Amino acid sequence: LPSHHFPTNINKTTMKLAISAALVGSASAWSTLTMKAETPNSRRNILQKGAAIATAIAAPAAANAYAVPDLLYPFEALEPYIDAPTMKIHHDKHHGTYVANINKATEGKDEVDILELQLNALEAGPAYRNSGGGHYNHAFFWDEMAPPDEAKKTKPSAELEAAIDKAFGSLDEMKAKFEAQAAPGAVFGSGWVWICASSDGLKLVGTPNQDNPLMKGVTDEVMFPILGLDVWEHAYYLKYQNRRPEYVSNWWNVVNWDKVSENYAYVTEKKAGVPVRG
Repeated sequence: LPSHHFPTNINKTTMKLAISAALVGSASAWSTLTMKAETPNSRRNILQKGAAIATAIAAPAAANAYAVPDLLYPFEALEPYIDAPTMKIHHDKHHGTYVANINKATEGKDEVDILELQLNALEAGPAYRNSGGGHYNHAFFWDEMAPPDEAKKTKPSAELEAAIDKAFGSLDEMKAKFEAQAAPGAVFGSGWVWICASSDGLKLVGTPNQDNPLMKGVTDEVMFPILGLDVWEHAYYLKYQNRRPEYVSNWWNVVNWDKVSENYAYVTEKKAGVPVRG
């Protein structure tokens, strides 16, 4: 793998096990030092070991509960539609900042999956809404794309195609409505455009900033995104400058419809949002 794809974050489960092992190991070392004063089966010795194990089990959540997931493709893989410099800055810097901030906001608190954090993000406060939303949205975004030569071989599943036809008339009509919703006049400033599964079929939704339809209070009902596009300027400005519509129309060339179909199958079966990496 290219150097920028080597994981930069330790697996959270591995980290927890390592911390537990270190704590239990420390207890064992202490017992060894005090063997002359305490017999191996003394009450104090047993209590010390028990306390160490209990502490390991009840250890607070790691400060870095969330991580920027590695891309499934090189930074340059989406060329010519999304350029490598944009992908690197977007992934490493912008997404990295959201992750750093949500880790700071949740430090010392019980670890919660980033998907679960979305529902009550508005009530929880700006850090959860902006940085927690930013982490989920970007992790979702990276995985729904693929290099153009791979993306063009994908297509909506029969079930997704039927849902698209029912809601929008056809895939081409859905794309046209999506592009209209993504236009600067529709999503003014920064935001996202989504295709979501709702209680009444597929819906097209635009959200400001890092809000998403999983958040209670953002839309009329909580909905489950299956496709989403970042229309913040940082997602396209190096290549497209103020030509957001060109960016949006070119983006279809890197959409992985196999992944979008998987998302649709998941949310319709589970009645829940799509889990993301990181």
